[in-house]
Amino acid sequence: GNTVGGYKAAISNPRVGDEARTHAKNVLKEMDEMEGDLSGEYPLGTSEKAGKNEGNVVGGYKATLSNPNTGDDAKERARKEL
Repeated sequence: GNTVGGYKAAISNPRVGDEARTHAKNVLKEMDEMEGDLSGEYPLGTSEKAGKNEGNVVGGYKATLSNPNTGDDAKERARKEL
């Protein structure tokens, strides 16, 4: 509960750097894949599910591929989505 809230806060805080935001998004995405939708407040997944701009979604997958802290499973999923 608190962990998810912390990552969501990091994503929406303008003082948090881009690398930290990307990490928080990746962690939330991985948590979502392992446990299903965590709260419904922050939609995760593909652009159709999340209702997000497709360009931003593609950028997120590209960031996942270039992030050294991202796991191999997440990188493989990003490759498939791209």
